[in-house]
Amino acid sequence: MNNNGKVLLVDDELHITRNLEKVIPWSMLGLAIAGTAKNGVEALELLKAEQPDLVLCDIRMPVMDGLELVRNIRESGMQCDVIMLSGYQDFSYTRSAIQYGVKDYILKPIPYDELTGVIARVMSERRSKQALQKEEQRKLGRMIDLANEKILYDVLMDYTDITPEHWLMAGQEQRLGEPQYTLIVLDIDVGSTDGRDWREMPDKERKTWNFAVGNVLRETLDNAGLQHAVIHMRDGEWSVLLHGNAEEPASSAFSDEERERLRVQQVALWTERMLKSVRLNAKLQLHAGIYRPVAAMKELSAAYKTVQRGMQLSAESPPIAFFGGEQMSGFEVGRTLWDIVERLIGAMKRGDADGVNVEQKRLAEQLLQAGGGAEGRLKPLLHFLALHLMRELKEANLLPAEQEEALWRKMDLRFGAKDLFAAIRQASNEGVARSTDKRKHSEKQMAEAKLYIDRHLFRDLGVEDVSTHVGLSTSHFSLLFKGAYGETFIEYVTRQRMETAKTLLAETHKSIARIAKEAGYAERRYFTKVFIKYTGFSPTEYRLAKQGGGLAAAEEEQEDER
Repeated sequence: MNNNGKVLLVDDELHITRNLEKVIPWSMLGLAIAGTAKNGVEALELLKAEQPDLVLCDIRMPVMDGLELVRNIRESGMQCDVIMLSGYQDFSYTRSAIQYGVKDYILKPIPYDELTGVIARVMSERRSKQALQKEEQRKLGRMIDLANEKILYDVLMDYTDITPEHWLMAGQEQRLGEPQYTLIVLDIDVGSTDGRDWREMPDKERKTWNFAVGNVLRETLDNAGLQHAVIHMRDGEWSVLLHGNAEEPASSAFSDEERERLRVQQVALWTERMLKSVRLNAKLQLHAGIYRPVAAMKELSAAYKTVQRGMQLSAESPPIAFFGGEQMSGFEVGRTLWDIVERLIGAMKRGDADGVNVEQKRLAEQLLQAGGGAEGRLKPLLHFLALHLMRELKEANLLPAEQEEALWRKMDLRFGAKDLFAAIRQASNEGVARSTDKRKHSEKQMAEAKLYIDRHLFRDLGVEDVSTHVGLSTSHFSLLFKGAYGETFIEYVTRQRMETAKTLLAETHKSIARIAKEAGYAERRYFTKVFIKYTGFSPTEYRLAKQGGGLAAAEEEQEDER
């Protein structure tokens, strides 16, 4: 067996430690000797330096005896296991050793075969426990990652403004707090051959493909050892957030400019790796836009819009492009037209016919001011704007399939600026008409969604589950839900779960673990973190405040929560 652990030997009798070193088959047990000590004081120094997995310790020693050493180990939070060695059979020693969590108690003279068996058992139990903890931590980490992605979707879409102090950030401050993010948007070119194939996929096949691409991106970043979030924004588009400054060189030998240049190069390499993985595994070509500066959470929504707009309005569509910071004045007309179309889409989704008319007039005025000489420059801009509008209509389910296909064909033919503007006008008129008709229907859908959520709070409930239940895309459902209830899906679900937990804690004697499950949390520790952030109290403290109880009961539950 390979050495994968360390043992510390503590005894004031030198011949004992020498015998232990020679007689016990440490390598076979998967252990290496980290050091020896003559008393508890020396042992504590070695414990801090070596952090061994196992301590073999005599009880009676000068300066600091074995029981005092074990007490110090436990109070300092060290996680090593301890086997006591002693020539004394007084039961009080055994009782004290047990109170300090000693794994076993071996009497001298040491029966080395028996001790070898005890060490093997203790290390086997330790490794099994470590493997279980690692698996639980992996599950908890993935659970938090999924919560992060749902929260970050709302942040990118500007549906919410979450700070590290927000109660929803419990247990996630280090992932989503003050540190900076590198934003990468990956998108399918809907006007390309691949894009036309993608548009012709049945909805079920396209959802499967979207899911598969997201998994490819996550696996690629996992293999690179990068802390990340992959957020599916809409059909054929993902945002990737890399946590921190993308491993920029910290050496003082580099200037700020050199560090930034190397960081940007590294981000481009990671992005190229992601694009290659999608080509290899999903058989489709994406292109990527990178927000050049690192961005804080409060800047993510603006950064996302900058990259999305830049990718749509660029005259060329390279596989990887950078946006943000200084931009050429040539983008000015495109930015103005884009802003108009964004307001047009917003009015259309709200069913605001007057707002749609206002933005159509503004768009016509911009085209008139540009004049006929700008035809060559405006055509590609209008083409990209029309494609963006069509994707938003598709996402919001605001066009019947036959009209959608007819408009897509117009986009593919690349008509002149006048015809493209007519297509935009037609699409937005169709969209607002259907949106107005659907307003009452959407109110019923949101009521049905709320009822579905309330009935399934105990499940691992995702926004995809609820949006599918009411027949909407994820992004359109999120927009309607926020408009209907004034908070995002994840905020509403978490708030309802916390209120359910508060009621159960105040009115029942169910265990904390049981209440966590009934409130929809498979992992008790994560539930406790969220509850503390939401209420300011641990579940035990909240229950005691509401129900009262003796100190013994409090200590019992606090131990259970740990």
